[in-house]
Amino acid sequence: MKKRDYKLLLVVTEVYRQQLWMYQNNKQSIEDRIVSLTQPHIRPIVRGKAGNPGEFGAKFSASCIDGYVFLDRISWDNFNESGDLKAQIEAYYDYTGYYPESVHVDKIYRTRENRAWCKERGIRISGSPLGRPAKNVSKEQKKQATDDERIRNCIEGKFGQGKRRFSLGKVMAKLPHTSFSAIAIAIPFDT
Repeated sequence: MKKRDYKLLLVVTEVYRQQLWMYQNNKQSIEDRIVSLTQPHIRPIVRGKAGNPGEFGAKFSASCIDGYVFLDRISWDNFNESGDLKAQIEAYYDYTGYYPESVHVDKIYRTRENRAWCKERGIRISGSPLGRPAKNVSKEQKKQATDDERIRNCIEGKFGQGKRRFSLGKVMAKLPHTSFSAIAIAIPFDT
C-alpha cells in the first residue's frame, strides 16, 4: 500500500470512529471533527455571522503597528483571541522598547483581565468601559472613542484586503505547513 493511501485509510478510520460515536451518543458534533479526507487538519470554526455561520481554514491573530501587519498566532483549531493581547503588547514592547499609549482592539479582547493588565502598565484600552453605559459622556470622550474606532479599522481593513486582494480567503495549499506559509507570505504584502 502506498504511503498516501495508508494516510487516507487512517483518516477514513478516524472519520468512521467519529461518526459512529456521534450516532451512538445522539450528538451533532464532536471535538476535532474531521471535515475533509484530503485535509484532515482543517476544523470548522463557528463564527455566528449572518449568512455564513461557520468557516473552514486557519484562524490567526494579527496586530497592526504603524500600518504594518504582524502575524502573532496561527492555528487550525479554534481559539479565543483575548488570550493573545498580553503577548502582542509584550512583542510591541520588545520591538519598540516601550509600551503603547493605547491599544485599539475588538470587543473580544476587552476582558476584565486584559483591562486590568493594561491599566497596570498605563495603557488605555479602546472601547466602552464594562458595566452600564454612562449617562453623560463628554465631547472629548466621544471624540476619543471615534478616533479609536478609526484606528482600529486599520486592522479590520487589512483582513478584508487580504481576503479580496491577496487570496487569504482562497488558500489552495493542501498540507498544513504549506497553508501556513501561504498565509504568512500574504500578510507582508498586505501592508
